[in-house]
Amino acid sequence: MHLVSDEDFATGPTTPPSLDHLLTASSRTFALTIPLLPEPTRCEVTVAYLLFRVADTLEDSNRWDRPQKLDELTRFSDFLDAPTTDGAAQLATRWHDDSPHPHAGYQELLERLPEVIETLVGLRKNSRSAVIDHTQRTIKGMQSFVERERDGDLELTSLQDLKDYCYAVAGIVGELLTELFILGNPGLAAAAGELRDDAATFGEALQLVNILKDSDGDAAEGRRYLPAGIPRDEIFSRAHDDLVTAARYVKVLSDAGAAPGVLAFNALPVLLAHATLKRVQEQGPGSKIGRAAVMALVGRLQVARGLGTIPALLERMLYAKRT
Repeated sequence: MHLVSDEDFATGPTTPPSLDHLLTASSRTFALTIPLLPEPTRCEVTVAYLLFRVADTLEDSNRWDRPQKLDELTRFSDFLDAPTTDGAAQLATRWHDDSPHPHAGYQELLERLPEVIETLVGLRKNSRSAVIDHTQRTIKGMQSFVERERDGDLELTSLQDLKDYCYAVAGIVGELLTELFILGNPGLAAAAGELRDDAATFGEALQLVNILKDSDGDAAEGRRYLPAGIPRDEIFSRAHDDLVTAARYVKVLSDAGAAPGVLAFNALPVLLAHATLKRVQEQGPGSKIGRAAVMALVGRLQVARGLGTIPALLERMLYAKRT
């Protein structure tokens, strides 16, 4: 089942098919949601996601030691100060010769970085600046946690630690998306304050659900994101509360007149995260919702989009009695 995107609402570049391919190769959720967006916001978000994925691939390398990860993250951040396709080609060659990660989709993304950068430099000026600035901010945040690694292992020790980590890798993403939505639709300016207030929490919500889902596998690889002294139920409760905030964010967008595709883009991850959180609570880490359940949620969203009731759909799901 496919949800078509909205018609163009502003001038700007459209998403090249080559970047759609890289998106599909490196993400399941974002490959499902980003095509819902109207152009040129869709193109801008695609480029942003791919740049964040490059940074994440460097940060999450299981082949490089801590000093090398820090050096390569710095190299990538410095490159973004004045990105060129020639400079991207040099990085692509470097990361081909010394690959940071075995994932085929991530490696293809690194090797085709010049195509991503070619699209980046063609974005609208304000959008390009926002994408670069927020990518560099998350790189800096990632480095602060890489610096704490010992023999490749990382352990978070407090709730604030967990919150800081979620902000570095996901909260900043929420902030960037908010700026791109506002740039894509000046009519959202009146609601900008409310959106910006909840943007980082939206990102934290999705990250917490992923951390809870993947906690056993991450711990086996030396990444202990769930602090030992914090009851697991407290993290589940925080994730649910954050999803409620994310639903409020979608309602603010709706009330401010955001395009239906922007609403759907934001609503679908909340629906998927809510279903995943419930499954993990019932069945434990590693549990996932199946393809049939995903398609059922997409179908419900499609109906709600057609009726203009996306915020109501989120509210019904998130405020239902938790078991």
